Amino acid sequence: MIETECAVDAGDIPDTVRAANHRVLQEQSILAACRICKGRTQFCFTNRLLAKYDVSYHVCDRCGFLQTERPYWLDEAYADAIAAEDVDLVGRNLRMMRILTCVLPVLFDRDARVLDLAGGYGLLTRLMRNNGLAFSWSDKFCANLFAKEFAWKDGDGPIAAVTAFEVLEHLEDPLEFIRDALNISSTRTLIFTTQLYERVPPQPGKWNYYAADAGQHIAFYQPRTLAYIARLLSVNFYSSNGIHFLTGCKLRPTLLWMLSGKLSYIFYFASRLALELKIATPKLLRA
Repeated sequence: MIETECAVDAGDIPDTVRAANHRVLQEQSILAACRICKGRTQFCFTNRLLAKYDVSYHVCDRCGFLQTERPYWLDEAYADAIAAEDVDLVGRNLRMMRILTCVLPVLFDRDARVLDLAGGYGLLTRLMRNNGLAFSWSDKFCANLFAKEFAWKDGDGPIAAVTAFEVLEHLEDPLEFIRDALNISSTRTLIFTTQLYERVPPQPGKWNYYAADAGQHIAFYQPRTLAYIARLLSVNFYSSNGIHFLTGCKLRPTLLWMLSGKLSYIFYFASRLALELKIATPKLLRA
């Protein structure tokens, strides 16, 4: 077998081809710009979504945000608003109910209204209402099955905090969503969950959170990504036991860790009792 090499002198490339290539490179650079900080991104890997689309993933050098290429497949991915693969939906809502019942009474006034954005079927709103907390529901894309009477409407009164559980990984423009959520809240507080990774993005097959079969997860964060967002929006960032806070309030991290971890099983019953007996609790979580 004869191997040959072919070299093309740069001067032999026609100007029209050179200009077209330059435009393509410019467009690719713009498309790959970080959706959080607009910084430069680096190609990481390709992952097959919905068993047929080979999608590229890019990580930001500045803030550590990991994003897919432009998500052209989302209409197909959202044939159902909540993916069938989300088998932990009920368990996740029960965990959030327990933690929020511990956290909210020592962070805000007892009657403070909380808005669950992208609240899905309304299960969390119903659970929190059953615990005596003033939750409201909002979701543009999902039917409210469990909390129809608590759908949020403009003019419903001030919102102390916004929750958004397992939402940020779905967003093509997460910064706009976060900014809007903080502006809704009188205390500029967003309480949310999304799984974080550290330093180097995990490879496909090593992290189930890519959720390739469903194709709905397009945005992934590191702790430093959320810290960057907090600085950008002039709020504080706290994270404990998988639950994250962007807030204008200053919190006590040790107490937050206690209320959101295994000790929350104990604190939960004490908090429920205080709510049922209408015992006012001091804002111990605020620093």
